[in-house]
Amino acid sequence: MLRLDGATVRFGARAALDAVDLEVAEHEIVCVLGPSGSGKSTLLRAVAGLQELDGGRVLLGGSDQSGVPVHRRGVGLMFQDHQLFPQRDVAGNVAFGLRMHGVDRAEQAARVGELLDLVGLPGAERRAVAELSGGEQQRVALARALAPRPRLLMLDEPLGQLDRGLRERLVVELRQLFGRLGTTVLAVTHDQGEAFALADRVVVMRDGRIAQTGTPLEVWQRPASEFVARFLGFDNVVGATVTGESAATPWGKVPVPEGSAQGPARLMIRPTGVRVLPSGEGLPCTVEARTFRGHHAALLLHPMDDAPALEAEVPLRDAPEPGTEVGVDFAADEVVLLGESP
Repeated sequence: MLRLDGATVRFGARAALDAVDLEVAEHEIVCVLGPSGSGKSTLLRAVAGLQELDGGRVLLGGSDQSGVPVHRRGVGLMFQDHQLFPQRDVAGNVAFGLRMHGVDRAEQAARVGELLDLVGLPGAERRAVAELSGGEQQRVALARALAPRPRLLMLDEPLGQLDRGLRERLVVELRQLFGRLGTTVLAVTHDQGEAFALADRVVVMRDGRIAQTGTPLEVWQRPASEFVARFLGFDNVVGATVTGESAATPWGKVPVPEGSAQGPARLMIRPTGVRVLPSGEGLPCTVEARTFRGHHAALLLHPMDDAPALEAEVPLRDAPEPGTEVGVDFAADEVVLLGESP
């Protein structure tokens, strides 16, 4: 459906997109993640035709889009601020693209009604945009983007202005909806939870390049580099030397997965792999902070020998008070040896 071949965009001396290659298959949902300035929004704008390439190509359905204007690319766009027309009612907003394509009024009305049912707003045609909640406006913007039946739907931080509870609910609904419609989606977000819940494939960007791509499970379980690991929120990362089935680290010997490459490495331990033991067992630590996060508690542990701090995740019932002295050991299946890139 979509292919980028060496897509490059420069702003002065800086490459916002640096020879990016990417493919999106028919019916696939791909989410692009990355910190501010990583190039993810520039990538979206380049595909849409809102940003001219300085090198490379964008192909849709195998056709080079060089010189093809936005309205002729057959893509749907939905932005963070929705950009609804306040002077039009809900039906007027949803039907906008259909009018631009010369669809007759009867077909417009039928399509608007069908889409409002799909996005959970049946019978809302005559409602004013100003009367809608943030979540309802998001649904109207989605219906408007889907109305002309785009071959590719592109979302730029689509849920960014909504509160967390509503985002978590809507992202599940979006995935179900796209699955029913068979929509091909390219989305940009900074919210990892949103991307991992929505996507078939995740693309992590850094400095205009793709740092890693894979299924959500692959990226979560096997970050390709220290950058990706830290971007995903894994901060238990240190230098190590692997010998056999363990590694020498500032936290002492840490077990590593069977078959791990030997020698110097960067080593990551997921918080769930930091096991908290009674004082006197394992690596001695002091609980520096405790944060409740839903069904578990996050602990910040300070080793007694001034090694780097450790983050641990424990069940609420087992969460010790700050100031408590504990021991720590590690689970090999929660240890990841990272690639060379920092």
